[in-house]
Amino acid sequence: QVQLVESGGGLVQAGGSLRLSCAASGRTSSNGAMAWFRQAPGKERQLAAAINWSGGSIYYADSVKGRFTISRDNAKNTVYLQMNSLNAEDTAVYYCAARGWSNIATRDNEYDYWGQGTQVTVSS
Repeated sequence: QVQLVESGGGLVQAGGSLRLSCAASGRTSSNGAMAWFRQAPGKERQLAAAINWSGGSIYYADSVKGRFTISRDNAKNTVYLQMNSLNAEDTAVYYCAARGWSNIATRDNEYDYWGQGTQVTVSS
């Protein structure tokens, strides 16, 4: 089993920045892809960004491209999401996810492990 713990969420004004972290523990492997999903109130959970094990392949949803940056430190078993120029539409619960395969996946059912989520609220 792999445990994922997110941190870094909170309340921020529009135009501000936040950095989310996701620490993996347990039977971790640095070879798996990791991702950040988000779920806004009344909406389905959607992929925001994903990164393969080496960091050489990265995916961003169109809605966050140019504003968010995903990165990982395999030595620390941690993935990060730097979020800049936040707006009210970014308000959501953000979930960290991991899978046993090294390549990126874009559907949530392709990820094996999930964190408990961290709330990000952007005030306009």
